[in-house]
Amino acid sequence: MPDTIVINRAPVLTLWASVVAECLGYDHEAALTLGRALAGLNAQSKGRRLGIYHPSEEKRKPPKKAKPGETVAVELMGRQVPVIGTEEGIRAAEDGAVMHPNQVERYLKGKFGDDLDRARKAMEALAKSFKPEVLADAAFSLYEQFRPEIPSGARGWGAKGELDLNYVRSLAK
Repeated sequence: MPDTIVINRAPVLTLWASVVAECLGYDHEAALTLGRALAGLNAQSKGRRLGIYHPSEEKRKPPKKAKPGETVAVELMGRQVPVIGTEEGIRAAEDGAVMHPNQVERYLKGKFGDDLDRARKAMEALAKSFKPEVLADAAFSLYEQFRPEIPSGARGWGAKGELDLNYVRSLAK
């Protein structure tokens, strides 16, 4: 019996990256912001390749050590995600501003609708089937296996495809 969701890739990557971050030891709120930031970084990269976005002239390097309020980088799924220390813990940063986990949760609910819990549970089962150190290395290639199929190039920008939750579950070790 098919168990699919028609959705575009950005919310799928956001949810998957947040599940991976939680399995790697980040609290739920930090994981949500890390997932959203990672998806945004990937969208910017693809947008640059397609000529939709143009790279910024300013290149910022985060400091090696963070003091409260400073920006540092966290590696997630092969990308360096900027984060800021807050009273509640680390939160991903976008253009120097702290991302708010409740906004990411609303975004995911808006995109997945009633399917969010089913999708999260399938992704959690997959992520938890790996040891954290293996998951850290395999997470992006796993996403590439289950992400929705969309047309290549500019035609695929924002296009929806099918996320097959049975296939996601089948990838669990």
